[in-house]
Amino acid sequence: MKLVRALTADKAVLAIDLLCQGVPELSKGRLKDAMSKGAVLLSGKPQKRLRRAQAPLQIGQQLQLHYDADLLSRQCEPAQLISDQQQYSVWFKPAGMLTQGNEWGDHLALLRVVEQHFLSKRPVFLLHRLDREASGLVLIAHTKTAAAAFSKLISERRISKDYLIRVKGQLSAALLAAAELNTALDGKACQTQFSLRHYDASRDQSWLDIVLISGRKHQIRRHFALAGHPVMGDPQYGQGNKDSAGLALQAVRLSFTCPVKRQRQQFELPPALWLTAVNT
Repeated sequence: MKLVRALTADKAVLAIDLLCQGVPELSKGRLKDAMSKGAVLLSGKPQKRLRRAQAPLQIGQQLQLHYDADLLSRQCEPAQLISDQQQYSVWFKPAGMLTQGNEWGDHLALLRVVEQHFLSKRPVFLLHRLDREASGLVLIAHTKTAAAAFSKLISERRISKDYLIRVKGQLSAALLAAAELNTALDGKACQTQFSLRHYDASRDQSWLDIVLISGRKHQIRRHFALAGHPVMGDPQYGQGNKDSAGLALQAVRLSFTCPVKRQRQQFELPPALWLTAVNT
């Protein structure tokens, strides 16, 4: 079941009671579950998620419910803390987890996981995104100062992001020699550098190390699909690249000069979390 409902309190009422009255299709238990998973928004400036079923509402306050039974029932592997640097932290986001929640909920969102890990005692600021289907390293800031400093590094392209992908086919000698894809995307210049790690002849697939110079939406996936070598398991780009193992794209390394400690930092995904079957 999937539904969207906007409800306005015409009297002082508890949040769960307003939901039960306005959404009779769903049981109280399902509504409480939706609230706990971030699918109920309380209108205002700013709009915020309302998770507490017994929260009192005043006349005129409005709730928005975005309910999708399929999404709310989904699960994935847990996120893992790679390094806690106090003002920022580095996390492993598994495939199937959003970086940030949306109106349909945030129970499978990395930001929510980070909030819960630190018991909401630290603010969390998203610095960059990783596609839901992808896995790998994500940097989260915990102070406004750190967030601003890291955002500046990102805008100036002073954070090196390395990826590992597995693509369909064997790249030509000319393409390997070029070692770069630079087709403009959405009318904007962009650059993806790569090198061959391993060619798997038995599956006719290539493992590639990627350095992302710019960061257009789905840049790696789109570039390699346009080059005729789509990323395996990509549900959106390419043909003949279905793979039950999922999207073979992983953010494996982050390198930068830390704006907090003024030291060179490099964070790499632990070997146990790397995509399987890669020949190192």
